[in-house]
Amino acid sequence: MFYYFLTPLKNSFSAFNLFEYITFRAASAAIMALIISFIIGPWFIRILYKNQIGEEIRPTGPESHMKKRGTPTMGGVIILIAVLLPTILFADLTSPLIQIIIVATIWMGIF
Repeated sequence: MFYYFLTPLKNSFSAFNLFEYITFRAASAAIMALIISFIIGPWFIRILYKNQIGEEIRPTGPESHMKKRGTPTMGGVIILIAVLLPTILFADLTSPLIQIIIVATIWMGIF
């Protein structure tokens, strides 16, 4: 989205020309994904603990696995948000390759 909103403004302010470069957009997306995972991660894990959404351990398993009881198991949602949001914000969404990647990521995240 930033690609579409800020690139036409490059004639007014030359710094917006950076959004035409894939290396700048990829680095920005990587940094944003890291920041999202650092901010959303602890918040999301606290919500999972509070709602008692965690790992169930079978009593027939090894005794060493019992300490894992209650560990949150939905950490993949954080990864999906941290990957998809920067991709949507920084990628050229008209590219069929980007569209395939987004659909495949959502598809694999659902199943």
